[in-house]
Amino acid sequence: MGPDNIVFRVATWLIPLVIAIVFHEVAHGWVANAFGDPTARRQGRLSLNPLRHVDPVGTVALPLVLAISGAPVFGWAKPVPVVARRMRNPRLHMVLVALAGPGMNLLLAVLGALGLAALLAAAPGESTLSLFLALNLFNFVAINIFLAVFNLLPIPPFDGGHVVEGLLPRRLAVHYGKLRRYGFLLLIALLFVLPQLFPRANLVDRVVRPPVAWIAGALLPPLH
Repeated sequence: MGPDNIVFRVATWLIPLVIAIVFHEVAHGWVANAFGDPTARRQGRLSLNPLRHVDPVGTVALPLVLAISGAPVFGWAKPVPVVARRMRNPRLHMVLVALAGPGMNLLLAVLGALGLAALLAAAPGESTLSLFLALNLFNFVAINIFLAVFNLLPIPPFDGGHVVEGLLPRRLAVHYGKLRRYGFLLLIALLFVLPQLFPRANLVDRVVRPPVAWIAGALLPPLH
């Protein structure tokens, strides 16, 4: 199995993606539990077992199609349940819970970059195993940066939407929060419909890619 093999290529994207999104969701639950909301813990969602978090579409089907087609790979897991009113300071703590997911992704990106640098220094050869590990780590860094930036977009249903809702005056936050019920439709419209109608309005290319590229350039060693 070499780098041109479809299974090899998909595995080097799917493995790091699953790890990234599982840690992202569990980070939300860990912080919510620390602030007084035990909902995720009681439902067994603080586990790092991927099977507890897999969403058939967001964790498997969509990333698989994107990896095969050569498009940017991203996805999502089942959201960890959080009940804001159970936390000691619901508005502030909900903002911190929302930031925990992207924050975890940035931390993982740094750790992945350190791991890749260590691997390249220790095993500079081009064996299939070293290439497989290097590509996994390289993609792990890229995916985690992408997820962090993408989820900080200030619109529901992203984590950035929760941050905006927590920072707005209460009256405006109530109206803003109502957008969450249309979250999935907003996601489809922004990612797939709008770019087809207005190519220059491509959210990923125009807003997400520049900071992702900048952070990745700062963290990643060249991979030849």
